[in-house]
Parts: sequence; C-alpha cells; structure tokens
Amino acid sequence: MHVQFVDLFAGPGGLDLGAQLTGTPSLGIEWDANAVATRLAARLATRHGDVRHYGPSDFPDANALAGGPPCQTFSWTGGGAGRAVLDQLVQAVKEAGAAGRIAAPAGVDERTALVLEPLRWILEAAALGRPYEAVVLEQVPAVLPIWEAYAAVLEGAGYGAVCGVLAAEQYGLPQTRRRAVLLARYGASVALPAPTHRPYRRGVPRAAGDPSLKPWAAMADALPDRGPFTAISNYGTGGDPKNRGRRDCDEPAFTVTGKISRLRLVDPDGRELPRLTAAEAGVLQGFPADYPWTGRDIPQQIGNACPPTLARALVAAVAGDLQPSTAAV
Repeated sequence: MHVQFVDLFAGPGGLDLGAQLTGTPSLGIEWDANAVATRLAARLATRHGDVRHYGPSDFPDANALAGGPPCQTFSWTGGGAGRAVLDQLVQAVKEAGAAGRIAAPAGVDERTALVLEPLRWILEAAALGRPYEAVVLEQVPAVLPIWEAYAAVLEGAGYGAVCGVLAAEQYGLPQTRRRAVLLARYGASVALPAPTHRPYRRGVPRAAGDPSLKPWAAMADALPDRGPFTAISNYGTGGDPKNRGRRDCDEPAFTVTGKISRLRLVDPDGRELPRLTAAEAGVLQGFPADYPWTGRDIPQQIGNACPPTLARALVAAVAGDLQPSTAAV
C-alpha cells in the first residue's frame, strides 16, 4: 500500500516534515498567506486555500489524512469558546457516525467548528468508496474528548483507532508540550507510538528513570551556542511577575506558543540576554536551524506548528509498515 498524506491546516510544514522523515510524501492545505510563504520557501507541496472548500475528490491520489485544526479556542491561553461547547461538538461527532455526514452545532463559531473538518473528509472519502488508509490528528489536550468520539465513529466504520495525550519531550523534542492525538488505520489495529525518551519531571535528573529510554533533550542541547541561560516565562502567571516560571537551559523549554518572542532570557548573573531568534524558536519546536521562515507573524507560525519530531513518530505509527509512495501527491 502506497502512502500519500493530505495535510489539513498544514501551517508552515511541521507535520509534512515529520512525514518526510519517514519517507512519506504529503501535500498541505493552508489558508494563511504567511505560512504558505514559508512552506513554499521550504519547497513543500502546498495548496493555498480553505480546507472547507475542498474534499477528498480534489486529491484522488491521497489515501491518508492528517491535520491539526486551529487550537486557539480550545487552548488554556485562549478565550475558551471551544472548551465551552465541547459537549456539543462531541455530540455532533456521535451523530455524524449514524448520519454519515457532519454538521456543526448551531451557534458554534467558525474557528471552533474547524475541529470537525477532518471528520467531514473521512466520511466523504468513505462515501466515495475509498476510505483513507491512515489518519493522524493532533490538537491541544482539551480536544481529547472530541478525538475519543472520532475514534468511536472510526471503529464503527472499520478502522482500528487509538487516542491519548502525548508528552512531546518523550519523542526527543527539547520542549514540554502535551498534545491530544488520534491515530487510525483502516482494517488494521494501531497503537500510540512508544516513547523514545524519558518524561521530564522538575527536579528529577534526566539520567534518572527507565534506562531503556534516552534522557529528555534540554534547551542547551538544541541551542549549544547560546551559553548558559535561564528562560523566564509569562505563561500561567495571571499577570503576577512573582509567578513567572523559570527554567534553566539544561531543562526542556516551556511549551512554544505564538508568544515565544516574549520569553525572556537572562545569564547566570541575571543580566538580560537577546531574546530567541526565529531560527532558535523553530529549533525548540523541532524544525531545522536553517528552516526558511518567511512572511509575517513568524512567532505565531512557529507556535501553531506541529513539531516535526512528534509528527515523525505519529506518521510512523500509522504508516511505518506500509510502503511509502515515490509519487507526488
């Protein structure tokens, strides 16, 4: 079976790079012109447009689906509109399993409703008589109940499906980032990828823990030219400077978000250091140091991206024993 992914909400290319690392081609659909500029500079196959305006019939050679819908309304750093209608979205997914089509609940805003788009593509592909062979979806942890509802629908349609929350540092990322993922294979069982690295626990030496796993990666490993530093974050502070989180360079980074440019760095004597460059922030998100970040809102592009390091593990979990295609999507 040849594997070719169509990647929804593809952003600057994190999931596509992860697929490339497994030898699997993909084409990404992305509406944001800045992310598209970065993708094109990176020579990634790209369709500039809104995923709602396309469907499986537009990509007849793609037999696998991937995607990371916008997370802003579900994230704890966002406004919470998505979390407020979580039960309605779960119910819509359950009803779609019986009806064979998906409809957004009344009153749900457009951005939040995008979390249902992958299911529309899955159902339409099945209706065309060519269900996707593999599915990879990722989002913030708050979306896990929706993925669990997806999994039940997929299992009823002949898929093996699994979902859960993964810690990205356990797959080699120099950052503590938790993501809700869903993996599915048509007519076959599937499992979440086994961790390759130990979990990060503040105060626990990275040499401690399961000897069969590698130590977690630190910021200093990813940014060796930076020298010693401490990162000071505003995440979760509620505006109180006393609550600012701190991590030394020999620990993983905080979750990289679109506000990564606000992260302060100080030397061992407390002196301010230059803030992270786009290239450095990208490295902490798992991108190559020479990735061609282009256009505006680069911190947001980086923060929104699926880390390629994690994406590689997810794609390998569903496509590792399938034959990668040598054809372009």
